[in-house]
Amino acid sequence: MKITNFIIIFVVIMLPFQYINNHKTNSARLTLEKQVLYDAAIDAAVRDAARALDFNVNQNYEVQYQSRKNIRVNPSEAIKAFWNTLFLNFEIKDDRVMQGVLKRYVPALVIIGYDGSYSYAMERYRNAANVTEMEHLLQPKKPYAYSDSAGNSISFTLDDFVSVYVRSTNTWHYGRRAEVAPQCPTVALLQNADLFDQVRRATIVKSIQSDIEYHINYYNEHATRYGISYTFTLPSIPDEAWNNSIEDVGVLAFIQGLPLGHTTYNHYAFGGARLVKKPEIRAVTRNSNGVKYYFKNECSSYFTNAHYTLQETFTSEREAAEAGYHPLSCSNPSLITHPHTP
Repeated sequence: MKITNFIIIFVVIMLPFQYINNHKTNSARLTLEKQVLYDAAIDAAVRDAARALDFNVNQNYEVQYQSRKNIRVNPSEAIKAFWNTLFLNFEIKDDRVMQGVLKRYVPALVIIGYDGSYSYAMERYRNAANVTEMEHLLQPKKPYAYSDSAGNSISFTLDDFVSVYVRSTNTWHYGRRAEVAPQCPTVALLQNADLFDQVRRATIVKSIQSDIEYHINYYNEHATRYGISYTFTLPSIPDEAWNNSIEDVGVLAFIQGLPLGHTTYNHYAFGGARLVKKPEIRAVTRNSNGVKYYFKNECSSYFTNAHYTLQETFTSEREAAEAGYHPLSCSNPSLITHPHTP
């Protein structure tokens, strides 16, 4: 047999394998590209939802001065922003049918508030026509609650502010841990700052995890009725990610079982709503001799008194210095009653 015949036979045998290999390679590449697009779409939706958390009509509900984390969240605006961005990135903004399909693969969203969390999950209910339906519903806020072996109850927040019920005295106490601890000597947890923080974080994470697990299990019981055979599960999230997620108010979203090539797409994303504001620098003059000073806004209670007159505000210390003002520090309270010139 001639060498050319061997070559032809070899090519005929190998060509199908080459075709299959190229097809698998292209399929894997397209799947990976689509996965990256999905990741970006969901991450963007969660970020937009987190930004919308602090949207309030009433300015009295904005960030409280006591804590930068004490934000009155607006779950409805966050949920609306999440779906708007998700539908836009999946290019189904005007397709109500596909929107409904995509929603079936989002078993739960969790809105992490300052003193409790909200779950937005699939729930069965009867509509106005008395027909049973299943769709996402916002659940009531669930406090970050803890009880010790003595029957005392503590409601945690994202910082060290607590609400404490002391069983032995039948009294409630409110404030930061260091302030409340002397008032509640029988509540051992309040007496140790490090242990308090560990228990606080563990309680918040456990509360959120149990809510998610409940709603996912509930959805699994009813999802098959809506054409979904995928079994939803609570994803494995590293402890570090959980700890980061409870540093500030935010949104935690899950999407699972979305068909993607020959596999399924699963992803979770977290978006925080920490507000970053430019510092406010106050500029004053000393009434006795007209000397110009500046200080940070948090020192206002020290220097906006009879010794000083407020002149203007800046967004940086450099601007104030260039305008001829000298720095004052609220770490030196003696300046309040005994001001001096530099």
